[in-house]
Amino acid sequence: MKNISLKVPDQLDEQIGDLANRRDVSRSEIVREALAEYLTSAAPPGSSVLSKTLDLAGCAYGPEDLSSNPAHLEGYGE
Repeated sequence: MKNISLKVPDQLDEQIGDLANRRDVSRSEIVREALAEYLTSAAPPGSSVLSKTLDLAGCAYGPEDLSSNPAHLEGYGE
């Protein structure tokens, strides 16, 4: 495992220490977990909202023509 050094504000240092004590793990473990979670959730270059929501396509039911059917726009903006 590689070593890295970083500077953190005092408040963040306290939060890391408090969490490490509560969970009875090392401060390094807390930082490793936080970095891993951040890197996993960070969007890769070129990703889009569409690519992240493809699994949701077709999961909702309702009228399919809301944006083009004038009947659905009655009273809009009044």
